[in-house]
Amino acid sequence: MNDDTIRLVTIGRIIRRRWRLLTILAVVGALVGYGTSLLFPPRYTTSASVLLPGAWEERELLTQQEVATSSVVVDRAAATLNWPGVSGNKLRDQVSATAANGNIIKISGTADTPKRAQQLSDQVAQQFVTFAARVVDDNTDPEATAQLEALRQMVVQTNRRITDLADAADPGRTVESVQSRTELEKLRTTLQEAITKLDQADPAAKKANMVVMGPAARPTGETPPTRMQLIVAGALLFFLLAVISHLTAARMSRRLRTPPEIIAALGSTLLGTVDVPGQRSTHRPGGRGPRARIRRLLGVDIRWDLPSPQTSGDEAGRQIRYRRVCARLRDQLPTPRRLLVVVPEGDEIARRAAGQLVAEAESDPLLRVVGVSVSQPLVPDRDNESGALIVLSAGVWTAVELAGIAQACADAKHEVVGIVLAGTVRVRSTRSAGRARDAATPVLAVGDNAKGSSG
Repeated sequence: MNDDTIRLVTIGRIIRRRWRLLTILAVVGALVGYGTSLLFPPRYTTSASVLLPGAWEERELLTQQEVATSSVVVDRAAATLNWPGVSGNKLRDQVSATAANGNIIKISGTADTPKRAQQLSDQVAQQFVTFAARVVDDNTDPEATAQLEALRQMVVQTNRRITDLADAADPGRTVESVQSRTELEKLRTTLQEAITKLDQADPAAKKANMVVMGPAARPTGETPPTRMQLIVAGALLFFLLAVISHLTAARMSRRLRTPPEIIAALGSTLLGTVDVPGQRSTHRPGGRGPRARIRRLLGVDIRWDLPSPQTSGDEAGRQIRYRRVCARLRDQLPTPRRLLVVVPEGDEIARRAAGQLVAEAESDPLLRVVGVSVSQPLVPDRDNESGALIVLSAGVWTAVELAGIAQACADAKHEVVGIVLAGTVRVRSTRSAGRARDAATPVLAVGDNAKGSSG
């Protein structure tokens, strides 16, 4: 791959040509996700809400949130539940609290069963309300409480005195008596409002009114991540990692793809490009043994990073390319024209192109094909050849490997007279080609009849 942006067609080519490997890796990822789910048993979570009446500031709500999950509250809940092998320290990780709108503290409990999750949330909420009320009672000043109670008694006595004075007054016979009774009623109303505000200002009364808003609902589903989510996540993760690995390997690949790069590596000139009809085994390197069978089973023996071959015209058009290469060789080679055709081992496209080139040359020039290993290149010594012709396909070999082949030719005293690049093409089906010829025949026949009739 070059520095162009990765396109969707590249992703599609990976999926199309590596679908076996990607499928197997996705299955492995799903199995890893399933195994992970076995290490983490299913969890269920539910919440109980506690209402805090009155006016509360945000910092006070945060304080109550911390109190709800404190060790004192959780330890008391654990002691009340009395679950075997479950202590307050373990439950502390399974309890959380959040402050919601409307002065509500939501206490959430997580357990391995829906019933236990419900019991845990309800019990922690109840212990929180009990503990908060007890804290308020313990922190109340006895002297202040006594003063408030005395004040209430005084207000009650004053209210009774007002009632007595109103009853003793003249029952509305004069204007003065009516005004007096009205003033006394106003005073009674004022005292009632004062005692109401006094009760509302009492922190013990406000704090003691915390209530649990009903039992927690029993959860009907597992808490994420569920087993199915872990399985899907594992399959998707392995699939994406495989695709990213393919893209990274292609980006870091040093294989030469363009003619200028290949020409620079071999130090010769390009005589032409030829086409080879694509076959199923075109990009499949040969090999036997367990490793080769595994590669074929996974589909990794097929090159994915090469673009799909274009559609070729016909056999005559492909032969023209080979004939032009042979013509260029005849023009630049002295008589007798003998050449050593060097093909890298493992390059099936180049091997087939070299065979076709030998067939088209018809011993002029006389071509002898040899395969050369790219790992340890060794070319036969020069006999009566006029040089060496290197036939290879693009996108397969690195600059170091091609330089090694060129050096092997030089060591054997073969001058590299040229390079031929081979590529694959799709051949049109015989049926479609036959239809095209059938469609073209009547046209030519009409033209011949017209010419004969005009003559």
